[in-house]
Amino acid sequence: MSAAAARLATAADNASSEVQSLVMDMRKALNSMKSLAVDFERAGKPDKVKQLEEEVMELMASYEDCAHLAEAVKDVPGAYQPSDQMTDFKKLIEEEVNKVKGTSRVSGDSQRLLRQFREAVWDVHHAGQPMPGDEQEDLVMTSTQNSILNIQCPLTMKPIIELTNPVRCQDCRHIYDKDPIINYIRRSKAPNCPVAGCPKVLHVARIVCDAYLLMEIEELRSSAPGATNASDVEDILDDDEDLVDDDEDGDNE
Repeated sequence: MSAAAARLATAADNASSEVQSLVMDMRKALNSMKSLAVDFERAGKPDKVKQLEEEVMELMASYEDCAHLAEAVKDVPGAYQPSDQMTDFKKLIEEEVNKVKGTSRVSGDSQRLLRQFREAVWDVHHAGQPMPGDEQEDLVMTSTQNSILNIQCPLTMKPIIELTNPVRCQDCRHIYDKDPIINYIRRSKAPNCPVAGCPKVLHVARIVCDAYLLMEIEELRSSAPGATNASDVEDILDDDEDLVDDDEDGDNE
């Protein structure tokens, strides 16, 4: 790799990491807005819930744009072609973003998050009942849909919520501990995914920590039995309750 290519790869990684941090912050904000909507629904304030849902949809549009950008920027070094003329990197990034939009699962992820928001509000008064317009089977399939396919590394058997360097195969979507899976691939000529029954052949270049993996693992960690995100969760709920109480006090004045 030339010095210029190495600098471009480093710059792309740094830029992608910065955008991924923004995407993670947006995802945390969506979860906070869901908690706040539930509080408003319990307080009998459907207008506030509706307003929050509209704001969630606006935030999701930005979330999708940023998530696409985080993926696309990583691909720029591979698409870059040195020439005597100055490279239009803005155009190059836009082209990569358009490619990502055609293959990315971001839109499906956004729809899942929106569905979770609506389900959380619906369950306040209708827990266990399908939302209007839903068949029970569709509700179950949507509710149980998860981007995490395995909860343990198939090589180390370590829970993925305990991995310090989790990675995912871009082809089969299974998750592994980074060093063991890289060593496993390099020791074999045509290594199959070590998850039982998975036929995919693994390649080092296709084993990555993608833009969503850390967020999804953190959400899994937060939802695990006995999870103690105490400070974060309590802070969010306290802030939400204060907002609801303030709103009630304003209505009573």
